[in-house]
Amino acid sequence: MSPPLLFDRALHRSRLNRAARDYDTAVFLKQRAALDAVDRLESVTRTFARAVELGARTGAFAAALAESPAAAKLHFLAEADLSLPMLAGRSAPRLVLDEERLPFAPASLDLVVSLLALHWTNDLPGALIQIRRALKPDGLFLGAIFGGASLTELRQSLLAAEAELRGGAGPRVSPFADGADAAGLLQRAGFALPVTDVDRVTVRYEHPLRLLQDLRRMGETNVLLDRDRRPLTRPVLARAFQLYQERFGLPDGRVPASFEIVAVTGWAPPSPEVGTDRRRSRQGGAGPVDLSPRQLVAPTFPTLHASRPVPPPEGEGG
Repeated sequence: MSPPLLFDRALHRSRLNRAARDYDTAVFLKQRAALDAVDRLESVTRTFARAVELGARTGAFAAALAESPAAAKLHFLAEADLSLPMLAGRSAPRLVLDEERLPFAPASLDLVVSLLALHWTNDLPGALIQIRRALKPDGLFLGAIFGGASLTELRQSLLAAEAELRGGAGPRVSPFADGADAAGLLQRAGFALPVTDVDRVTVRYEHPLRLLQDLRRMGETNVLLDRDRRPLTRPVLARAFQLYQERFGLPDGRVPASFEIVAVTGWAPPSPEVGTDRRRSRQGGAGPVDLSPRQLVAPTFPTLHASRPVPPPEGEGG
């Protein structure tokens, strides 16, 4: 039985395309998650021949990696995103793809990274299963998603304002996964040694409108299929802002916005004959690697939209 559809993925792509131009003005949460992922990668003492980042947006992870000694552990990194404009202006290999339909062949990747993107998938367990299948035995997944406490102040204020002025309220803020369930999600997807950590961040704004502007620049606005199609009117917004200030306002006049970043780490199970220690480098290094699209794309997903062809490593044929 297919999971219910929660999100309008076409609308999500459109919102990301719109946000791409100003994304870097509100990239602070992505940068925070990227720095944490790089820190986790630094603690792993093996190398990765083929790596892909899903939901790369404007390249916060690659930028953080470039400033870390962990960069030497990745022989090849391709950045992927649902939005082509998000990938513009960079020389690294880039792929336009949908995280719900990964085009990678089974056991073709050594490392997959996805930071603050998978919470928009309609079937998060299914997306994680696809990632695990794309990883080689003993491959590593580093992820981060928004947790259930994110934007709780905004959610409560909008619901109360609409209920008061319209006699009812529809969902205006997307649901997020419960941080306590993250390890279970990884286990259900077949990952070994799942580890989760929750980073609770409070951002202070001079006005709730500034929060809404940041969410728009992040491409994190509502794309629920069951969203209320009526636009938020000025009276509803004004009342929501008033309630936000009254219920959550700080002594200095600012308002807090809560974000919960759930960091997850999991390993694809090793093949029985290898039994590799996941925290140690392999002896002897990796053999020749061909990262042409022909090698990465599974036959069941023949269409891979790439803003630039993925080249093989130096010295290898296509």
